[in-house]
Order: sequence, then structure tokens, then C-alpha cells
Amino acid sequence: MSDGRFILTLSCEDRPGIVAAVAKFLRDHDGTIMEAAQYGDAETNRFFFRSDFKVIGGVAEGTLDGLENAFQSIADTFAMEWRIDDVSVKPRIMIAVSKFGHCLNDLLYRWRTGALHAEIPVVMSNHDDMRELVEWHDIPYVHLPISKETKPQQEAEILGLMQAYDIDLLVLARYMQILSDDLCTKLERRCINIHHSFLPSFKGAKPYHAAHKRGVKLVGATAHFVTTDLDEGPIIEQDIIRIRHSDTAEDCVARGRDLESAVLARAVRWWTERRVMLNGDKTVIFEK
Repeated sequence: MSDGRFILTLSCEDRPGIVAAVAKFLRDHDGTIMEAAQYGDAETNRFFFRSDFKVIGGVAEGTLDGLENAFQSIADTFAMEWRIDDVSVKPRIMIAVSKFGHCLNDLLYRWRTGALHAEIPVVMSNHDDMRELVEWHDIPYVHLPISKETKPQQEAEILGLMQAYDIDLLVLARYMQILSDDLCTKLERRCINIHHSFLPSFKGAKPYHAAHKRGVKLVGATAHFVTTDLDEGPIIEQDIIRIRHSDTAEDCVARGRDLESAVLARAVRWWTERRVMLNGDKTVIFEK
């Protein structure tokens, strides 16, 4: 049941009157602003806005459908890309994992403790290694093995799972398979990957080893949207750690695990809280 709290996000060509129109809309619908942020990109002349608000007056339009219908004329006036979300409705996430469980375990812990505003109704994997961990959390674990020959069928099953469980976001938590262009296109803006490197450098399967070979002093992790361009989707979050001259490649891998977990968790949380907005090949992040 809705508690009358909503999140409005929008983007459009930057021009005078946008904030005034939105503020009037909120006033007219007895909306009190809990949090608001805006950004105007001078390079693209694009305006971005996010407001977390609560309808307190009990007016008839204070439902999601009512608010959407009432806002449509404003959106049309400014040619907005927009949405309104009911905060009481938690986004539904499916996690995909292979044999490395640190990011999965971190997300499950945050979900179980209420730190992640989402539902996780299912976890899928191309291996069976993480079954015990997932089922301990009383979450269904679906094993979908894959080979070069069965890749189209396996990806069709992934889409089938997402439809069956009404999934809003697919999170690749060290899922070590490259998605086909077809699946990437179908999951546009609905799939986040954690790459164990500070992109755009050191792409591929063993970035820590490549970074170690180059003698870098910093390594990082990158959470990004999945696109048809491998490891080049819009970046949501990144972080780094320092590397000592005495560190081996395996040391880099071990030290990077905590970093990967934290970076992915922040990216997923921001997405579930509607803080991530696309700005061409980049993102606007309204952090709290």
C-alpha cells in the first residue's frame, strides 16, 4: 500500500520555466519535497531533475496514476523524458553470478538487512557453485549452464526468468559471460555490470594481471550499464585502491574484491533509488 511518497525524475532541453512548472505541480498536489536535485549540462544543453516528495493532502490525484496523468501536460510542454515512481514499490532485481561470490554475498547481505531498497526474487548462474549461499537466504537459485552452441537458448531462458519474476534490473555480479548484442539491446538501461578494473583501461578477462604487468600504482573497479560495446557502457560508479610495489597479481585480485563489492552495491542502490540518469554516453548521479 502506498504511503504517498514518490520520486519524480526528468530530463529535457534546458530552458527557463522548468523548475517553476514542477514546483507548481507539486504545490497543486499537496506535495512536500523531501529531497531535490537538479543539473544543467552546458555542453549538451540538457537539464536533469530528481525530486523525492510526499503527498500530504490526500487529494484525489495523490496516487501514481493520478500524478502521472496530471504531470503529462507539463511533460509535453517541455518534451521531457520522465517518470514517477511510488517509493513503496521496491524494484525487483535478478542477480547473475558465475564462480566468484563476493559481490553476490554483499548484495544479499544488504538486501537482507534492509540497506538495499529492492526485492531479489531469484538468482541465476551458469555454474552451481553459489547455490548453497543463495538458498540459505530462501531465494530460488536457477542453474543455466551455457556453451557456445547453447548460448541463444540460455539467453532466452534468462529473458524468460526476468519475465516470470517481473524483473526490473539484471545485475551481473561477476557473471563471467559476454551477453549477445541482442540481449544487450533488449536490456538497455536494465542491466548493470561490475568490471574488475578502472575502465576504460585494462578491459577483458584478466585486467588485474594486465595492470600488474604495467606496474600501475592504482587499480579500481567500475560499475556500468551493459551495452553492445563490451565494457564501454555508461559508467555509474568507480573507485580505486593503491598498489604497493611488493603486491603480486594475486594480491591485486584479493584486494580488489572488497572494492568491487562496494562499487557495485553503490551503483545498484543508486539505480533502485532513481538517482541514475543517462546523459548520452555518460551518467548524471544525484548522490545523497
